[in-house]
Amino acid sequence: MFLNAIRRFLHQRCIPAMAGLWLGNFAVPLTAGDEGAGAAAAGAKPPDSLMQIIFSGGPIGIGIMLTLIGLSLTAAYLVFENSFSIRRRILLPEGLAEQVRQTVMAGRFSEAEQACRQQPSFLSFVLLHGLAEAEGGWAAVEKALEEALAEQTARLFRRIEYLSVLANLAPMLGLLGTVFGMVLCFRQVASTQGNAGAAQLADGIYQALVTTVAGLIIAIPSLAAFAILRNRVDQYVAEAAYLAQHAFASLKRRPRPAPAFKSTAAAPSTPPPPPEVSR
Repeated sequence: MFLNAIRRFLHQRCIPAMAGLWLGNFAVPLTAGDEGAGAAAAGAKPPDSLMQIIFSGGPIGIGIMLTLIGLSLTAAYLVFENSFSIRRRILLPEGLAEQVRQTVMAGRFSEAEQACRQQPSFLSFVLLHGLAEAEGGWAAVEKALEEALAEQTARLFRRIEYLSVLANLAPMLGLLGTVFGMVLCFRQVASTQGNAGAAQLADGIYQALVTTVAGLIIAIPSLAAFAILRNRVDQYVAEAAYLAQHAFASLKRRPRPAPAFKSTAAAPSTPPPPPEVSR
């Protein structure tokens, strides 16, 4: 009983009193040392709205943010423009390859060329190059098809390569803004001889990180769109190659006429006399 009463008294009276005395001794120096920084932090209200946060990095930060906004608009334009132009019905018109195959089988090459010119597209460009070499046989047609496919594929990839460039450039610009903001934060720490408060440093750091966030917001969708469009281009190029090979399959099966043998010796004008038979 007596021991339980002493233990209860220590827990209820002595330990809280000692804890309060210890905290009181150490709390005064900490509060006095940070009084100026706390007042400055309380006086400076952090930005609340999204626009205030975006444009809170000073002149250089605002310049970087405006550049990132321009990159985002460019990336959006490239995504929508390539999404609408790189489609099957635009690159590979329905029925064109079959029409060219029928006319090539019938030997009407001018009609096949006219059909390709009426539907300008990726596939028609490749077929026109093959028709231009139709008189040279299958080997010449195959070479012309390969060259036309390579040229048109490079043209399509050049159109979507800009998305890859933007996806790599935007995070680098965002990182530049963040590094510049961190330099300013540590410059403030050095100018105050280490007396800058944690609230001031946190305010500067999160403002500096805004540009990195903006750069990543631009880079991630741009990189995803580039991968999707690249796979689409690869698929359509493979389909165009198959359709072109199928359209000229009759030339591949057609035997090439052998060249006529020409003798270099001059033919005699009169037949030679018959040999004399001796008796």
